[in-house]
Amino acid sequence: MENTDRRPDSRAELTPRERPGEAELARQELPEEVAELVGEVSEAAPPLSRRQRISAQISRLARRSGRGWQGARSTSRWLTAQVLAMAPRLPVRDQQRLRAQFPGLDPDEIADALIQGSSRAAAVVGAAAGAAMVLPLPTAPVEILVETVAVVGIEIKLVAELHEVYGLRAPGPARERMLAYVGAWAHRSGVALAPAGVVLVAGSPLRRRLQRRLLARAGRSTVSLGPLLTGSMFAATLNRRETRRLGTAVRNDLRRRSPYSRHWTR
Repeated sequence: MENTDRRPDSRAELTPRERPGEAELARQELPEEVAELVGEVSEAAPPLSRRQRISAQISRLARRSGRGWQGARSTSRWLTAQVLAMAPRLPVRDQQRLRAQFPGLDPDEIADALIQGSSRAAAVVGAAAGAAMVLPLPTAPVEILVETVAVVGIEIKLVAELHEVYGLRAPGPARERMLAYVGAWAHRSGVALAPAGVVLVAGSPLRRRLQRRLLARAGRSTVSLGPLLTGSMFAATLNRRETRRLGTAVRNDLRRRSPYSRHWTR
C-alpha cells in the first residue's frame, strides 16, 4: 500500500493555473514547519513542557511569516496559499499503519480514536496560541492565522486518515490525494470524484468555498483568543468542539459508502 508520508518537492506547483501572487505568498518555510507541528501534536498527547514549546513556536512562526495583507480578501488568499502548500506535506498514516497502531480495533473504533486525538490536538494548539498572545506582541494578528493553518492541518490530516480507515482513499498520487482531502475538508464530507487539480483552480467554486471557510475559521479564532488564560481556555474548547464536529460529519459520510462495516472484511 502506498505510503502518503513521502513529501513532494517543495518547488512543485500548488495547482494548475495558480496565480503567481498566491505562489509567492506560500514561498516560505511556514507550510513545512506547520505540517511537522501537526504530525507531532496529533499523534501523541504532548506533555505540558511540549505545549509551552508549541506556544513559543507559534510566536516564532508568526514573526517570520508574511505581513502586509489588507482586508479579508488578502487574508483569505494568504490562508489558502499556505493550506494548499501545507497539505501535501502532512504526515498521513495509511490503513496498514493505523491498524498496527490500534490493534484489535474495528474501523469505527479507530475512527473514533482518530477524531478524539485530533480534537485534543486542535485544543492544544488553540490553548498554545492563546498563551502566546498573553504578551502584547505586534504579530498577534499573524499568530491567529498561524493557529488557523495549524488547526486546519490537523483536520485535513484527520480527513485523510478517516478515508484510509474506511478503505476510500482518494485516487491519484499522494499530492493529488491531499488536495482532494482539502476539498473534502471544505465540504465537510468524503472526497468527491472530481480531480482536485481541476476543482481547486483559482476562481473555481470550490476554491472560493475553501477561502470562505478559512476566513470564517480565522474569524472564530479572532473572537476566541481573548486576553490572558481566558482566551486559551475558550480557544481550546472551541477547537475541540469544531474538530470533533468535522470528524464526525466526514466519518458518517464515509461509513455509508465504505466497503467495510464493523469489520475489516465482509
